[in-house]
Amino acid sequence: MALIDALEPGEALAVTRDGQAIATISSTVAVIQGTIVDRDAAEGTDAAEERPPTDYDGVTVVATAMELSAKARTSLSAQLGADYVVLDMNAAPTTADVLLVPSVSPQLIAALRPMFPKARIIVTEIEDSELGVNYQGPVRRLLDAGADAYMPPSNVPHLARQLDYTLTHGNQLVAGVAAPLEIAPATEPSAPEGE
Repeated sequence: MALIDALEPGEALAVTRDGQAIATISSTVAVIQGTIVDRDAAEGTDAAEERPPTDYDGVTVVATAMELSAKARTSLSAQLGADYVVLDMNAAPTTADVLLVPSVSPQLIAALRPMFPKARIIVTEIEDSELGVNYQGPVRRLLDAGADAYMPPSNVPHLARQLDYTLTHGNQLVAGVAAPLEIAPATEPSAPEGE
């Protein structure tokens, strides 16, 4: 036991019987010596310019659990407005208000929950070719494969209303073929007349 307790990180102890190695015991101590370097800083970007202040009082902190460039996070933050700050989950405080995640396994969602106990976890699909972001999920893949629509989970009465609306109002028939529905409109909808 004394030999095992004395193992340093990265060291191993060979166990032998009659001169033959029968096992190796290695240290599981996870002590790492060194300096933490921000990935963006290591890639040559000026992380100090994009880094928001560390005082997050009065703003909604949105952490992203997907790899987004600083430009994409800045764009999302700007679109949300001054009351929001968007950070990579590795730079976000554990008190983050929202955690955006791509379509992942339930096990990963459960593993992320303790990291951000107060955050609302929101699963999202993102497609933005201008910013080089593409996180498609199962819904987009099914629609791309030929499905005509997607309806989120609901009770039977709500499903009936959604289905009726989709069949009577959502699709316009063009030459006998229904135009495929989009998850989000390609352009922002215009305000109704009179507003």
